[in-house]
Amino acid sequence: MKRWWLIGVTALFFVLAGCGQEIEDPLNWEIEPFEYMNQDEEMVSLDDLKGQVWMADFVFTNCETICPPMTYNMSKLNEALETEGVEGVQFVSFSVDPTVDTPDKMKAFMEGYDLSKADWNFLTGYTQEEIEAFAKDNFKAYVFKPDEGTQVDHGTYFYLVGKDGKIMKAYQGFQNVPMEDIVNDIKILQQS
Repeated sequence: MKRWWLIGVTALFFVLAGCGQEIEDPLNWEIEPFEYMNQDEEMVSLDDLKGQVWMADFVFTNCETICPPMTYNMSKLNEALETEGVEGVQFVSFSVDPTVDTPDKMKAFMEGYDLSKADWNFLTGYTQEEIEAFAKDNFKAYVFKPDEGTQVDHGTYFYLVGKDGKIMKAYQGFQNVPMEDIVNDIKILQQS
């Protein structure tokens, strides 16, 4: 009898220990309210995303360097989530070249990635100055479009946003992406 009691208490301990998991060193950065247009010409706001866990990044369709690998890595993250049976994660890409990135251009860009079948909003519909300030003020991200050329300088992080609309973590999104850590952190946020 004592043996079964001990096994039951031990099992209960492990169950309760798993329930209390939290994100390690959360950023807890607030995101100011926004409402931008997606690839389907629908408006998407911060309020629309609240209650869901989402991943965000900053890319543009005309990018010749880091955006294709970043978007590929985001598609690999989506695959990892599917393999783990994790559902309901939203993907949000903010265009850092809004005058070029029209909904049609964003749709064409998205078709090249498996993310096109995911819950992915590619957002535009603001000025260059607005996205540069939005990225800096909310995501602590660098975005700058020089006067010359077609390329935009920007950061390469993926951002994990919790159900309450706060940025919880930032991960390298260009190289050495910590997929396992991101998946585990998403699972923790979905349980909270």
